[in-house]
Order: sequence, then structure tokens, then C-alpha cells
Amino acid sequence: QVRLVESGGGLVQAVGSLRLSCAVPRIIFSINAMGWYRHAPGKQRELVAHITTGSITDYADSVKGRFTISRDNAKNMVYLQMNNLKSEDTAVYYCNVRPSRDAFWGQGTQVTVSS
Repeated sequence: QVRLVESGGGLVQAVGSLRLSCAVPRIIFSINAMGWYRHAPGKQRELVAHITTGSITDYADSVKGRFTISRDNAKNMVYLQMNNLKSEDTAVYYCNVRPSRDAFWGQGTQVTVSS
């Protein structure tokens, strides 16, 4: 069974920062673009950032200039640095390949931003 393991979420005040981490099995990491997704209550899950195997990145408009995705090829890790957090960033955050595969969804990590 494939498991992607997210960590680093928590409770933070608005304009604060958090760094999320995702451990990815090497066989998946080495050949796939990776994405960070989020699922807020009452909303559909959305892609917020993705990064190709060549480290080309792209972001949802709502997080551009505030979030940064990166990958460490030596450690098979994907990161999401989140700055200037807003209450609307509150959600469960997941990493997955891009495009996502149902079998790879993990438990996610909760991010709660208080205003």
C-alpha cells in the first residue's frame, strides 16, 4: 500500500507562517510531478501548488506570492511554505501526484488560521 505522509499543520494566527512536509515513496517521487491540495469545509478539494520533476512550479491565484512549493530529491520530500496566512487558508492539506490518484491520498494535515 502506498502512503504519502503529510505533517506540519497546526493553529496559527493570521499573517503567520507554516511549513508543511510530505514524505513520498521514492518510486512515486522520482517520476511524478507533485502537488499540494486542500479541502476546506463546504468546498471542493482544490490544487493549490504543484511542482514538476524539473522543479517548475505553479500556484492557484489565491496563494500566489504567499505559498512556495519545493521538493528535495535526495530525501523524497515535498514542502509547502505558507506565509501571510489568511483565515480562508483554513483546510486539511494533502500532497499527491499531479494529476492526483485516488490510491495516494493520505490523512492530510489540518491547518487552522485564526483571524
